[in-house]
Amino acid sequence: MAILNVEMQMCISIAARPSNVGTRFHNFLYEELGLNFVYKGFAVDDAEGAVRGVRALKIRGAAVSMPHKESVIPFMDEMDPSAAAIDAVNTIVNTDGYLKAYNTDYTAVVTALAQHSVDRNSSVLVRGSGGMAKAVIAAFKDSGFADLTIASRNEATGKALAHKYGYVWLSESDLERIDSRQVIVNVTPLGMSGGNEGQLSFPERLISAAEVVFEVIAMPIETPLVIAATAAGKEVITGMEIMALQAAIQFELYTGITLSEDQVRRASEFSRQPA
Repeated sequence: MAILNVEMQMCISIAARPSNVGTRFHNFLYEELGLNFVYKGFAVDDAEGAVRGVRALKIRGAAVSMPHKESVIPFMDEMDPSAAAIDAVNTIVNTDGYLKAYNTDYTAVVTALAQHSVDRNSSVLVRGSGGMAKAVIAAFKDSGFADLTIASRNEATGKALAHKYGYVWLSESDLERIDSRQVIVNVTPLGMSGGNEGQLSFPERLISAAEVVFEVIAMPIETPLVIAATAAGKEVITGMEIMALQAAIQFELYTGITLSEDQVRRASEFSRQPA
């Protein structure tokens, strides 16, 4: 990596629980391509302060993770349609102090559903209704899935999402009584590093009955849901896969460089290695 210098452009992540995955992905490619960039993750509990820092310090770009995908919105100068349509931000690009918000999670989910040839006639159960859930549910809707149920702890956000896309909402407390679905999707923090490790996000009977299991969490790479689904022989879409797809789009927004599939694959493999 290039020696730190005053001309170097910085990109960061704004997250409650930052990991080294995005840091390693971006820095691997900066070094390989000889770019005068550096990427650093930050643990943030003040979204407004973080965005003010992005603008004041002329930080080129910021990835935004849970729980800040909605709270950064009031501080943006412009919302790209990918973010405006779902009121959730996962990427900020700073051009001479002008902050534009995007949502590359949405595009990554659409891409993953197509790459895995998930049948759009499948019944789908999504657990969660936060910022990432907005991207996931919009992606399913725009990919042609008509039969989708949202199970969430937050009744207001869950019902609002269901109403917006013509889907059904059920309380998370009813999860044990929900009948089987062909596709199950976790967009909650259950199983995530930093406090929720070891928690299985779906009852084992729903995992056994599903054909496709979709885990949005990227760290750890093998969450309890991924481990259980793999052991049961299910088609698995992992959070690491989504992370790599959306990170490649972010990389292009920050640098103007479109990555090849090989570059994305190698950067993703590097990002999974122990630091």
